[in-house]
Amino acid sequence: MSRTSRLPGFFQLSPQERLERVRAFARLSAADIEAFGRGGLGLDQAERMIENVIGIYSLPVGIATNMTINGRDYLVPMVVEEPSIVAGLSYVSKLVREGGGYHADADEPRMIAQIQVLDVPDPSAARLRVLAAREELLALANEQDPVLVQLGGGGRDLEVRVLEESPVGPMLVVHIVFDVRDAMGANAVNTVAEALKERVEALSGGRVGLRILSNLADRRLARAWCRVPKEALGIEGLGPEEGVQRVIEAYAFAAADPYRAATHNKGIMNGIDALAVATGNDWRALEAGAHAYAARSGRYRPLTVWERDREGDLVGSIELPIAAGIVGGATRAHPTARAALAILGVSTARELAQVMAAVGLGQNLAALRALAMEGIQRGHMKLHARQVAMAAGAEGDEVTHVAERLVQEGKVRIDRAEEVLRELRGAGAHDG
Repeated sequence: MSRTSRLPGFFQLSPQERLERVRAFARLSAADIEAFGRGGLGLDQAERMIENVIGIYSLPVGIATNMTINGRDYLVPMVVEEPSIVAGLSYVSKLVREGGGYHADADEPRMIAQIQVLDVPDPSAARLRVLAAREELLALANEQDPVLVQLGGGGRDLEVRVLEESPVGPMLVVHIVFDVRDAMGANAVNTVAEALKERVEALSGGRVGLRILSNLADRRLARAWCRVPKEALGIEGLGPEEGVQRVIEAYAFAAADPYRAATHNKGIMNGIDALAVATGNDWRALEAGAHAYAARSGRYRPLTVWERDREGDLVGSIELPIAAGIVGGATRAHPTARAALAILGVSTARELAQVMAAVGLGQNLAALRALAMEGIQRGHMKLHARQVAMAAGAEGDEVTHVAERLVQEGKVRIDRAEEVLRELRGAGAHDG
């Protein structure tokens, strides 16, 4: 029997019951289960990861259900503190499932090592000299990580650009395009950039400045697309055609206005970042690459496109750089990251990129649907009310009671939560 991510009633289970369902789906080990139970990271491990450690900060781990990508079902682990993200993705993935699920692909995992060359007497002539040494420089790059080369990675191309104007005058920029296989790749490409310093100086006649990767990983793009039958959007008193139109109108706002596009893309990254954190990947690098890519035309634009197909169904697509890996760094050093990767069950970095792209597309649809059909207050604030109740000091069943009052009144504020909590506790003391 094939495994399915369609888990009706999953949200109604207790955390332990949910973990058991996930364990059965992903065939988790005892160590994986333990990692989720104790927060995963010990103080001694944290001490070795960063400097000046004083403790450990925990965040919730949720599971997005209903996702099918390229015909395969996935349970998606997400580490995030904001309400509605996991629920929203799970809900719209059920709608997408009715249209055949998500489809995705990803480029080869190629990263760019940048070498800045200053004080070049003749930048144009220097550019040609460096380009002529392409094979030599790629061979030198490959010497830095022979194991990666044996796995099929290594130097793929060399590019040289002349920046005619900068605050310090003209400069040369050398790019080494390097295939990093299943790693995120920062360490590998930084090592390559350092190793080529002396030879690039000799060839160019200039002085090498910075040697570092670029987070605009536009040689490592991932794409996803999906179809939602119009009938699935005939909700909240709307007809199917009107439901589709509402989502397209919400997208059109972002396509026309960078102020809206910034928030539109933030909603996409809500999902991608949550999966990146869960799997120990660098969510800050993903953010930098995504937003730079969104502005590549000279105008900041949305990363997704939503339109209507010939049958009147809603179709959406996304394309963005995704530099994420399944080996190295925190993906292996952090016990919970290892367990999250076990749940996801991806076997390559390219597969992880495909899942991330699908998650971003689904998260965007969840946000647009909520905004266009419900309004942000009804969906998001209902879940946010629980956080406000806890911030006011509510505990146990008090959280539910206070949150429900806040939503009923339409006053999801901490001052009102404190008042409701005092009333609730006062009534309890009187009853006793």
